[in-house]
Amino acid sequence: MKHSHSHLSGEKDKVLSACGTNLKGARESEQQPHLNMTEKDDLKKESKGRGKCKEVFGYPISIFFIIVNEFCERFSYYGMRAVLVLYFKYFLRWDDDLAISIYHTFVAFCYLTPILGAIIADSWLGKFNTIIYLSIVYAIGQVAMAVSAIHDITDSDRDGSPDNLTFHIVLSMVGLLLIALGTGGIKPCVAAFGGDQFGEHQDKQRRTFFSVFYLCINGGSLLSTIITPILRAQNCGIHSKSKCYSLAFGVPAALMAVSLVVFIMGSGMYYKTKPEGNIMLKVSKCIGFAIKNRYRHKSKQYPKREHWMDWAEEKYDKLLIAQIKIALRVLVLYIPLPMFWTLFDQKGSRWTLQATTMDGNFGSIVIQPDQMQTINPILILTLVPVMDSLVFPLIKKCGLNFTPLKKMTVGMIVAALAFVCAAVIQLQIDKTLPVFPSASQSQLKFLNMGNTQITVQFQGNQFNLTGAQASEEYFTFESDQITVSIGNPSVSRDVSLTKEQRQTLLIPSAINDDWQLAYDLIYKPQEGNNEIRFINGMSTPVNVSSAAVHYDQIEPLHYSNYSEIKNGRATFTLQSGSQSCEYSKDFGFGGSYTFFIPSTLTFEPNCHESITESVDIKPNSVHMALQIPQYFLITAGEVMFSVTGLEFSYSQAPSNMKSVLQAGWLLTNSFGNFIVLIVAEIAKLPKQWTEYILFASLLVAVSIIFSIMASFYTYIDPTAIEAEFKKKIHDDEDDKKKELQKSEFKMEKRDSVSSDDGDKKHVQTSM
Repeated sequence: MKHSHSHLSGEKDKVLSACGTNLKGARESEQQPHLNMTEKDDLKKESKGRGKCKEVFGYPISIFFIIVNEFCERFSYYGMRAVLVLYFKYFLRWDDDLAISIYHTFVAFCYLTPILGAIIADSWLGKFNTIIYLSIVYAIGQVAMAVSAIHDITDSDRDGSPDNLTFHIVLSMVGLLLIALGTGGIKPCVAAFGGDQFGEHQDKQRRTFFSVFYLCINGGSLLSTIITPILRAQNCGIHSKSKCYSLAFGVPAALMAVSLVVFIMGSGMYYKTKPEGNIMLKVSKCIGFAIKNRYRHKSKQYPKREHWMDWAEEKYDKLLIAQIKIALRVLVLYIPLPMFWTLFDQKGSRWTLQATTMDGNFGSIVIQPDQMQTINPILILTLVPVMDSLVFPLIKKCGLNFTPLKKMTVGMIVAALAFVCAAVIQLQIDKTLPVFPSASQSQLKFLNMGNTQITVQFQGNQFNLTGAQASEEYFTFESDQITVSIGNPSVSRDVSLTKEQRQTLLIPSAINDDWQLAYDLIYKPQEGNNEIRFINGMSTPVNVSSAAVHYDQIEPLHYSNYSEIKNGRATFTLQSGSQSCEYSKDFGFGGSYTFFIPSTLTFEPNCHESITESVDIKPNSVHMALQIPQYFLITAGEVMFSVTGLEFSYSQAPSNMKSVLQAGWLLTNSFGNFIVLIVAEIAKLPKQWTEYILFASLLVAVSIIFSIMASFYTYIDPTAIEAEFKKKIHDDEDDKKKELQKSEFKMEKRDSVSSDDGDKKHVQTSM
């Protein structure tokens, strides 16, 4: 299957398994050589039923319903998953570690449930019914997620955030559980069900179908990861406005409903196979019996056997045992592979959170943090054909033996380099992040509300502060109380500070008047928004408003609360009585600002020149484009690791063991996501860049182990081995038949001799 020009990790994996294992019509006679006549007649009838649907350009009409179904389902899944970690952090108000833990737990279950879906389809319900029932479960889960994101349900104080988080958490967890069961359960069935629609005379059309199927996977995921973050960034609500997670989940829910309806519409045109039993269950039972039988006969009185699987010969067919042995050789190589997925799937969690602290302004367009994930499918569509047609052939021409296992090793190392890049970028981000006071510290800055320069003194420090300006940086103090002296002659006062807080000391123009302390932000503004407040230095009240927010009336020598302003240009209208003027500013991402309205302000067109700005928290300055190299490296690693790994597995697996290998491959992905939880929990590193380096180091170590294991692996041709084994079994049966015929001939000869002797005796007696 070299049409893997697709990917979103794991999706090709599931589709390829379906292509390689469940399309039984074309291979049934090969895989079941010992069928009796009735079974063969049934298979002939089944084969005749394939490809009899009405055709368009040589393709069964039914497959068009399946393709539309897959596109909508992939849009639904990846659209929901794109915004999931931000939903956890900003809507449910979880910290980064908890949000990432739940995200990776969900992804892990999504890669466990396909095994369950395959067993249900092959053993009980059949592929068609499995898709229908689990799609209903899937759609209910998506609806539950959309409802859980409606803040108005529990927003009793109408402040734009839910008050009863328990309701939203429980509903979202139920939704995610249903989605994991649905998306994983139907995935091994849809592609295989599509392949079932083709007859034996439609091999070319079947191959084209799978190529289009891969394209739908990438098309649905690419569009969804572009669109749903845009929907999330909108403000919506009934009583109050907040980020529109309900719409971001609601559109995927609607697409899942469309997917189900479209699939049902084609019901009368589908060719539906009956459940025929699942090879994974049979293999598991065979392995279990071999282990149990070996344990029963562990004493020395029983002779040793060449392979531990040979202990299953008392109950199972020798051909099946031989095929399991071949599959186990490949499965052993899977043991180190989960570490790759540990790094790969963090692009949807840690890397997305990293992007929230970066500048997403790309000139004419603004990229949302969760939209950066679209780079992966775009690069996949580019890199796979480039690698297949240019890079790998060039390496071959250079005389290098770049085997599949070597490609996988290089892929792991390249993925580790991606995390080194992420660590370097994180170091740059950390330099721009504010340092907030610890539990034993307080921070203070000064704002001169007068029009003349003053001198500020405290704890041995002295500096001059220009009129209508604030000090550039915060000063950090360990004590609760400090003495501040201002002016010449100086006026000294004791200022009480609050631990773990940032404050601004508002110094009035008349030094002997009351000094005020304003509390500042002690967190980085969320979701790339900016936090803005105004301080009124005038002797009259001022109203400040913009298109997005309206501040309450600000009294003289007082300050407003902080309000969120999105990135981009914002215009504020200042009004005092009948007088008004406008002030405009371009905002970046994640900054906090205090704007001071001086007493000298006049309400004229150029009033903005009088307003002064103090940056409390600097906006994000590391550009989001710097993430592109790490996305390029992780995608290049994926092409060499995932695509090559699947092709290697299928080339080395017996014809009826491909689903077993697929189960193993999906388990590596699932275990990889669990490793994220384990490593992050055990390590508990204070700096994010050190965690990136830790994961990169672990993957390099694992790649070395894998390369050593790979060096002992001998490539085989499973088809030839199976054919040889079948021939041997056939020859053994022929030998047994010949021996049986010989023994029967000898018996007949003895009987005839005995009969002659009896006749002679009878004649003698008669005489």
